[in-house]
Amino acid sequence: MKTKELYLIAHNIRSLHNVGAIFRTADSFGVDKVYLTGYTGAPNGKNADKISKVALGAEQFVAWEKKVQLGPLIKKLRASGVRIAVLENNIQRKITSLPNFKPKFPLALILGEETKGNTKQILDLADDILEIPMHGQKESLNVSVACGVALYQIRK
Repeated sequence: MKTKELYLIAHNIRSLHNVGAIFRTADSFGVDKVYLTGYTGAPNGKNADKISKVALGAEQFVAWEKKVQLGPLIKKLRASGVRIAVLENNIQRKITSLPNFKPKFPLALILGEETKGNTKQILDLADDILEIPMHGQKESLNVSVACGVALYQIRK
């Protein structure tokens, strides 16, 4: 296992355009594998052309795997020494502001559902809960944009 190994877990992402953007972003930051969990669409699924249109081919060379259930995947990753981080905001839990996060690799970053975010059960499985500080009127970013911000900071 590489010392800077990095995984993305896209859980319950509705928009195939967001999935495509996540693949393209994963490629640019050297993500080792993207896991598509829950109802997140896959590059070989229905309407895969929507993913491909935004990913611009990144879905063809970024390793990926479709897993319906998130819990067993997290247990498997953790058993192989992978730390689990969740990107979330506006929650009443101990969080780490992304600029203050000191990543420990190997690391898997979970991106959650676009409007509801991550569930309590997912947050309970995390080693770290990360938040992107917001300075404007809106309280969150699009999931694919948040993915890019987080990966930039993690790889920095």
